[in-house]
Amino acid sequence: MENSGDNGAIELRLADSAQLFNTLDPFPFRERDLAPEAEQYILDWAETLPKDQPISIIVHLQSANLDRHRDSDLQQAINGWFRAREAGEARDMKTLFRDGRIALCVGFVMLGLFMLLSWTVAQNYDNPFARVISESLVIIGWVVLWRPAEMFLYDWTPILRRKRLFHRLAEARVTIHHAGRPGETPADGA
Repeated sequence: MENSGDNGAIELRLADSAQLFNTLDPFPFRERDLAPEAEQYILDWAETLPKDQPISIIVHLQSANLDRHRDSDLQQAINGWFRAREAGEARDMKTLFRDGRIALCVGFVMLGLFMLLSWTVAQNYDNPFARVISESLVIIGWVVLWRPAEMFLYDWTPILRRKRLFHRLAEARVTIHHAGRPGETPADGA
């Protein structure tokens, strides 16, 4: 497997198209999972490509066995895999924001409770130990809001970045080249 060096192109050199897929997956070719190594290779190269250009994936197969139907299935399988991964990231982001809203509500309730406890301790006791307890309750109340703030400020950005990358790969133009057929026009995918 190699990168062609062209802008927006990822080249894969394989003995057979089956190398792209998880061998333990029982589903038909078009619905199979990409092998983790193949997916990671494609992702690693895709992350280095210019963000403003479409991606093309060029698969060089050593087998000279030309089968347009199988080539079309291969194109659909690659694009479909990354489309499914994009949908998974969209679900993860939706779940993150839902969980963040719940955590924020719990955080505000707990902050209010700790502030009330702090105020109660400060009103009823007038000694240095009570002041330490009162201030500690205020700090704990604010710490409870730390995780919801982290979710809304930072946790969504890597998910969005992966979702965008998967979208680009789902829209990638997949081209299949067969060895021994140099003059032949390759099948083009999405």
